[in-house]
Amino acid sequence: MSVKVLVPLAEGFEEIEAVSIIDVLRRAEIEVIVASLNAAMLVKGANGIVLQADMEVKDVNAQELDMMVLPGGWGGTRLLAEDKNVQSLLKEMDAKGKNIGAICAAPYALNAAGVLKQKYTCYPSVEDEIREEGYMGDKTMVVEDENVMTSRGPATAICFGLEIVKKLRGQESYKALKEGLLATYCK
Repeated sequence: MSVKVLVPLAEGFEEIEAVSIIDVLRRAEIEVIVASLNAAMLVKGANGIVLQADMEVKDVNAQELDMMVLPGGWGGTRLLAEDKNVQSLLKEMDAKGKNIGAICAAPYALNAAGVLKQKYTCYPSVEDEIREEGYMGDKTMVVEDENVMTSRGPATAICFGLEIVKKLRGQESYKALKEGLLATYCK
């Protein structure tokens, strides 16, 4: 069974998060579509690393997706929160009960779309821009509430990717990949 995940990139995205998520999911044989916000297929991250997108967000069909995962980085997050195509996709995915994920500052973009659930986590201080109520802080690396998964930041990106694998591919794939990555620090 083919599983597809969209990772939209906006200029200023956090490279560790985007690459870790894309890499972990692809290792689990999940098809990852990397999409840019515009026709520029090369997207520059917060630390000057450039990634190549596969397509533009405006051309993504939510019907074909199993999940949408947003990497953080304030610059990229703010653009994701302002982009009508990203916001529309988030709302459509949520309305259909499809899985949504965000890490670091990116829960801010979920909140802008009105899809962030009660319990969440994010990079410390970003909750000030979202809401204190429901913020789980450093209690866990990944918080799942209904169809939405959130994580804290760069150092939790591999664990976040693994939790997505567990959700989409099951416990066996999760366990095998976790062992292969030597990610013993993930729960």
